[in-house]
Amino acid sequence: MKLGRLNHVGVAVPSMADAIAYYRDVMGATLITEPFDMPEQGVKVAFVNTPQQPGALGTNGGTQIELIEPLGETSPIAAFIAKNPAGGQHHLCYEVEDIEAAREWFTAQGKRILGPTRIGAHGTPIFFLHPKDMLGQLTEIMERSHEQH
Repeated sequence: MKLGRLNHVGVAVPSMADAIAYYRDVMGATLITEPFDMPEQGVKVAFVNTPQQPGALGTNGGTQIELIEPLGETSPIAAFIAKNPAGGQHHLCYEVEDIEAAREWFTAQGKRILGPTRIGAHGTPIFFLHPKDMLGQLTEIMERSHEQH
């Protein structure tokens, strides 16, 4: 297993509309996806795309900010927002070439994987690692999209 690029930083937000306005009006973001619901994960998601730097490898652009809003009181993000009413950094997501190889790698190291591998907001397989095993950071591992852009 080899560390891939930082795909996104997940930011839990109490209001998607307010968060989008912040990234647009305060941070100057111009590429923000339309929010969409992921009811199976209990969240509404939008991505703020940062620009790719000249000379950067790949064609996927810069690192994204994933805005995640709870879709109700039973959402896994609802407890985070209850503890952090203004929202805040929720997780870091790293790309890997092979999700199953990565899962085996982390399991062999004794890292706790939270739940099964599932399809994430990018449409590729993901899993999460317990923050207590990852320097205090909830960590998402995402299989890199193999589509050419």
